[in-house]
Amino acid sequence: MPPPQYRRQTVDYDGPHAPGTIIVDTQQRFLFHVHEGGKATRYGVGVGRAGFEWKGTARVGRKAEWPSWRPPAAMIAREKAQGRILPTYMPGGPDNPLGARALYLFQGGNDTLYRIHGTNAPWSIGQAMSSGCIRMMNEDVTHLYENAKLGAKVVVL
Repeated sequence: MPPPQYRRQTVDYDGPHAPGTIIVDTQQRFLFHVHEGGKATRYGVGVGRAGFEWKGTARVGRKAEWPSWRPPAAMIAREKAQGRILPTYMPGGPDNPLGARALYLFQGGNDTLYRIHGTNAPWSIGQAMSSGCIRMMNEDVTHLYENAKLGAKVVVL
């Protein structure tokens, strides 16, 4: 389990973003889902490791339950060079690294290949070790999935 500070909680929010916006603070390793009335749900997350960080604005273009995983060709080649063989396809399920749910991030109608997703490695929450995706505890990504709308704005800081 991740450290206690990464447990889901409701917090005050007085920032500039409208309700429904998802904000990812990659430095602090928190994701905020903004609500009405100056509140947000704060979740602990894992983020991209050195060289794989990204920042920007996107939209939730797709949502999936127990998503299948197709690692990008660059990831397959990078891992192969380090002696690790990744599958070209993995069906959804508890062993899948995308976990229980995934929110697919799009920019200008195009899939960025970045996701907000669950994980089969809950110890990685609070760490910078992904290939750029935002990892969440499965129960947290399920909670976000149920509450975030398709088309929601996502701001990665």
